[in-house]
Amino acid sequence: MRRPFRPRARGRAGTATCVATVLAAALAGAPPARAQNGPPASADCPANLAGKATCHTGQDANGAYYAIAVPRHWNRSLVVHAHGGPDLGDGSDPERSLDDLERWAVMVDQGYAWAGSSYRRGGYGTRMAAADTEHLRRLFVSEFGRPQRTYVHGQSWGGNVAAKVVEVYGGQRGAYDGALFTNGVLGGGSRGYDHRVDLRVVYQYYCRNLPRPSEPQYPLWQGLRPTSTLTTDGLRARLQECTGYASEPRERTALQQRNLDDILAVTRIPERTLESHLRFSVFTFRDIVHNRLDDRNPFGNRGVWYSGSHDDAALNAGVERFSADPAAVRDLSYDSDLTGRAGIPVLTLHAIDDPTVFVEHEAAYRATLRGAHRDGRLVQTFTRESEHSGLSDAEYANSLSALDGWVRSGRKPTPRSIAESCAAFDRTYGSGCFYDPDFVPSPYATRVRPRPGGLHWPAMTAAQERAWSRIEGVGIAP
Repeated sequence: MRRPFRPRARGRAGTATCVATVLAAALAGAPPARAQNGPPASADCPANLAGKATCHTGQDANGAYYAIAVPRHWNRSLVVHAHGGPDLGDGSDPERSLDDLERWAVMVDQGYAWAGSSYRRGGYGTRMAAADTEHLRRLFVSEFGRPQRTYVHGQSWGGNVAAKVVEVYGGQRGAYDGALFTNGVLGGGSRGYDHRVDLRVVYQYYCRNLPRPSEPQYPLWQGLRPTSTLTTDGLRARLQECTGYASEPRERTALQQRNLDDILAVTRIPERTLESHLRFSVFTFRDIVHNRLDDRNPFGNRGVWYSGSHDDAALNAGVERFSADPAAVRDLSYDSDLTGRAGIPVLTLHAIDDPTVFVEHEAAYRATLRGAHRDGRLVQTFTRESEHSGLSDAEYANSLSALDGWVRSGRKPTPRSIAESCAAFDRTYGSGCFYDPDFVPSPYATRVRPRPGGLHWPAMTAAQERAWSRIEGVGIAP
């Protein structure tokens, strides 16, 4: 796949629409339109679906690989899946959608057809991923017929993608009937990664090895300098060197233990996911800044007061500070922030102790829908689980059934009614039901330090939005 064009700086006059168009291309990574790469081909189903479904794979017109499963006893409804990540890489991963099909086989087991895209490329781009998800829905309809009902499901960052699908394509007649988000990133890109901004600067304050003093220096909002050859193994080695995170506590030096304690206390990130959060703040930040935003900075921490360390005054005096470029924030916001314009039923399922996507994302999403006067279309459920990537199969089956019943009957379920209906599915799956129907998440700002005064950026003009939408693969006509 060709590398998206990334412009260099140019004068302001007469460039507003051009800049919006170019940034849309960079975030989407959209190739020229071309004919579909043939119909779906028959494929072996994952072992956990053997004998239960027919499976198909292919590559769509934009280069995205996909997988489809149709149950032998199909209930005539379809689940279109948006996967998380984002995975980093230049092209689409042909194995990703098959792995997702195996992981979410419970939905096929419940009688739903399932379709998942690997997206046309790795790297960030919420609207790109949403467009590929919608492309796949249309492809399914053309090959297998129009389902009676279609649901979009998003997991993790895929929750952000699926929520964007709801807002951009959900209003099309006959497109989507409901949405299910599980452990979803629902705070949007312009603030959803602020805790990782904080981790990036706090880590460097204590560890001084990313970069080392002997290496080329760069502003930390870049995540990593564009030409760095650092690998994930190399990153883990530096984290271990500084904190001993992979060692037993008795094997750490006193300095390693203090560094680890300070980093965890200040950032409020669980120890078991420290390394994965740091990877995101290094490699994915580099992708966002360098590959998608033409080396402009969408992140800021100026004015944030860090606390919880053994010496807060020294930390706040020494930590690196920077302010976001308002235009970069605008472009990241347009790509990934949510407006609340949800016109279909939305059900969410979130682990209260999710160590990767904090449960407070749900509070942010409810506030967004409330601001758009659409929170009446939202039901949120929470479980006493502590994992991010996988919850109970009984809960997944129950959630889909609750959403389907809501769409069919028009009767909105409650967190308690959903909790009570789970036992019937647990008799099949034996994976447990862990709902807490009384739980209400705290506001997002109680978990992630807000940026003082907020970040203010110029809204896109109508012309810029039209230019954005004209990019192939981003704007899809109804």
